[in-house]
Amino acid sequence: MLPDAFRSAGSASFSEFLTQHAPDQMPGAGRERTPEHTGAVDGVTHGTTIVAATFPGGVVMAGDRRATMGNVIAQRDIQKVFQTDEYSCVGIAGTAGLAVEMTRLFQVELEHYEKIEGTVLSTEGKANRLATLIRGNLGMAMQGLAVVPLFAAYDLDLGVGRIFAFDVTGNRNEERTFHSVGSGSLFARGSLKKLYRDDLSERDTVTAAVQALYDAADDDSATGGPDLARRIFPMVAVITADGFRAYSDDETAAIADQVVAARLTAPDGPSAPLI
Repeated sequence: MLPDAFRSAGSASFSEFLTQHAPDQMPGAGRERTPEHTGAVDGVTHGTTIVAATFPGGVVMAGDRRATMGNVIAQRDIQKVFQTDEYSCVGIAGTAGLAVEMTRLFQVELEHYEKIEGTVLSTEGKANRLATLIRGNLGMAMQGLAVVPLFAAYDLDLGVGRIFAFDVTGNRNEERTFHSVGSGSLFARGSLKKLYRDDLSERDTVTAAVQALYDAADDDSATGGPDLARRIFPMVAVITADGFRAYSDDETAAIADQVVAARLTAPDGPSAPLI
């Protein structure tokens, strides 16, 4: 027979239930804090650059595929963009292992809420729940094991795509147009600042995101650009009123091939008008 905790009515938050009844299963649990675990941590895999941008009718999220371990490429084809429910996704940057754990817990959190309450959590509610999970990792973040995800969703009530960025304390900010996180975020955001327009089509928004990741890889050694030899390209997802859809490898490759071909004659990418 199941314990009473599993048969009694409780909170709609799965993470609260887990904290009370199985705290060792929370992300970061069991990792002892030691004086040596301060600042950057060697031997830990890190995800790098994620970008997101809205367009009329939805939102696009894209991430490069490289994971690093210090100055070493730990993985060339890591997944950094995860569907969290039918109308939302998370892109991970920072400590890869903890980020994936947190994302999986967030997926269960949203599914648990829907089963308990009989309705989908609002976009604001989803962002707040993710902020709570990030705040729970603050102790590990202070030891150099930070997780800084980027959250994107299609708001069914407002009929628009929305982007939420966070810091390691769980503070959240909504970004109205585009945003980027990770080691190459400075360069990706600068690229999007020149390429983004609020009337871009879905495909043009995806192309702008791929261009931004290319620029990030051009200046940040931890960000991986399109790998033509291995046919490894950025992971791209779009969320609209029809729900979440991940681009296939062939779809992404077609756009990435066009971007790379154009860079052969214009290495710095497309130019924006001065005025």
